[in-house]
Amino acid sequence: MNQEIRSIRADEWRSVKELRLVALRDPVAHLAFVETYEESLARPDSFWQERAAGAAEGVLERRQFVAVDPDGVWTGSVVVLVEKAGELDILGNVSERDQGHLVGVFVRPEHRGSGVTDALFDAALAWAWEIGLERVRLFVHEKNGRAEAFYRRTGFAPTGGSTPSVGDKGARDLEFVITRS
Repeated sequence: MNQEIRSIRADEWRSVKELRLVALRDPVAHLAFVETYEESLARPDSFWQERAAGAAEGVLERRQFVAVDPDGVWTGSVVVLVEKAGELDILGNVSERDQGHLVGVFVRPEHRGSGVTDALFDAALAWAWEIGLERVRLFVHEKNGRAEAFYRRTGFAPTGGSTPSVGDKGARDLEFVITRS
């Protein structure tokens, strides 16, 4: 793998936007993301500027990691949200503990299977452990078997917990966790 794995910088909002729009065009985007391509495309530049600044290097509430190829193309991304005990999480529930929450996982199709996703997860988990979190979770749509298989291989285990899937009535998103060893 010849990718640089790093945190984004606040001024890289155009690249944040471009990669997100590519992700939302993926055939399984409806299983993995809560927004549509059209919704994201319609967002003003100020939205993307705030999004990048809020997950950039130095921010402790969330961090976006990207894989960058030698030509400067962003090939993948993952975001770690920090959920604090007693505060509302992104699902609108009160978090029972301090933990990380992985969201926005995407790797361009031509880079899948090359180790990019593993490297992104390694960086995301290393950062979570570095800031003192002992647990990281994620949710995966019950019909997204490919993603589920990757998460299991990476060490995430199902908790038995789930939540209704946004935008897919009757479907569930399954909770997986990994704890610091």
